[in-house]
Amino acid sequence: MTGTGNTKLSAKMRRGEVFAAECPSRAILNHVTSRWGVLVLVALMEGTHRFSELRRKIGGVSEKMLAQTLQQLEQDGFIDRVSHPVVPPHVEYSLTPLGEEIGSQVESLTDWIETNLPKIIKAQQKRMA
Repeated sequence: MTGTGNTKLSAKMRRGEVFAAECPSRAILNHVTSRWGVLVLVALMEGTHRFSELRRKIGGVSEKMLAQTLQQLEQDGFIDRVSHPVVPPHVEYSLTPLGEEIGSQVESLTDWIETNLPKIIKAQQKRMA
């Protein structure tokens, strides 16, 4: 994108305009960077998981929020949901190739946060003092 205003609308529509209020990329950004979206993507970077496995792995997430998050990420094309015809129902979730790409990006962010957590906590404490 250039700042000159000469960019064709078709090019803008292909790439997105995340700063524009009406841009659909904002909803996807919200799905991916929400607390539960980040944690689901990072958990699935390790491989296929069942719903109950994800719920146990992601501390504090409710069934409702996990289900909503999985549904949003599936609609965005980041997650595959496979339902096996057995009793009781057996549903597995895994990342699509697109999900692996975004998962890798989000995992880098979470790794950075965890690596720098002592510095971040120190900065927070300094500001509170």
